Amino acid sequence: MLKRIFVVISMCFWLSACGGIGLIPSSYHSDGEYLYVHKGDTLYSLARKNNIPMRDLIKENHLRAPYNLYVGQKLRIPKPQTHTVKKGETLYSISRKYDMSVSALSRMNALKEPYTIHVGQVLKVNNASSGSVSASKKTSAVKKTASTQKSTRAKTSSVSTRKTVYVPKSQAKKRFMWPVKGKVISSFGTTTKNKQNDGINISAPKGTSVKAADAGTVGYAGNQLKGYGNLILIRHSNGWMTAYAHNDKITVKKGQKVKRGQTIATVGKTGNVTTPQLHFEIRYKTKVVNPRTYLP
Repeated sequence: MLKRIFVVISMCFWLSACGGIGLIPSSYHSDGEYLYVHKGDTLYSLARKNNIPMRDLIKENHLRAPYNLYVGQKLRIPKPQTHTVKKGETLYSISRKYDMSVSALSRMNALKEPYTIHVGQVLKVNNASSGSVSASKKTSAVKKTASTQKSTRAKTSSVSTRKTVYVPKSQAKKRFMWPVKGKVISSFGTTTKNKQNDGINISAPKGTSVKAADAGTVGYAGNQLKGYGNLILIRHSNGWMTAYAHNDKITVKKGQKVKRGQTIATVGKTGNVTTPQLHFEIRYKTKVVNPRTYLP
């Protein structure tokens, strides 16, 4: 669900799109070739509003972390790469090929449920994917000689890690606390409807306190991201970020520092859900990770 949100947080830390973070924009405009930054805009919000993969926006404009923007800044809009649908391909298989979520791919191409595609259809995809495809080819070539060359094995490892999320062991296990107690009603990953859930959804009574999963700074607190209702994004140390969606009441403000376990909102059913629940995501340097891996 929050799939739509994210890349952000990182990027602003991610909040800066979910899901870089300093988040959702108060306004924005484009002349078709460039985006112009206004007060309140973040890399994530601009990417979301314009259906542009954040990584492509970063690459096109040669931006560097922490991806700070300034009012009046002009960002070049990247030209999307395309993919022609072949027999046997699905939206999911194509999204994996270009290192995208199904939701991001469907959103970029304005596809509606049940997200039907047909052979010969031309889809817009991530520009950054070309690097992934290239890396994949390099990895395959390196593996062929790995049995006889130790140095080659080292190179293979180096190339492969570019496609995965590396989380330092000292930061990984049990890094965060549960933001709310309740039953997980939607798990991380691909759902039964072939949709991608970039976090988990936890059912809890309306009005239940939502806690900050760790100490940090509020990068966004508002309801401008369609489908997520009242949303909060918190930036944490060492490149981490968490997102909390569908809240009823938000009790913190953008820029506010919060402590681990501090109440930041109450459970609600705002956005595109019909029952009280919290959508919770964790990101590490713009990459989505399974929250269950980092919770006690």
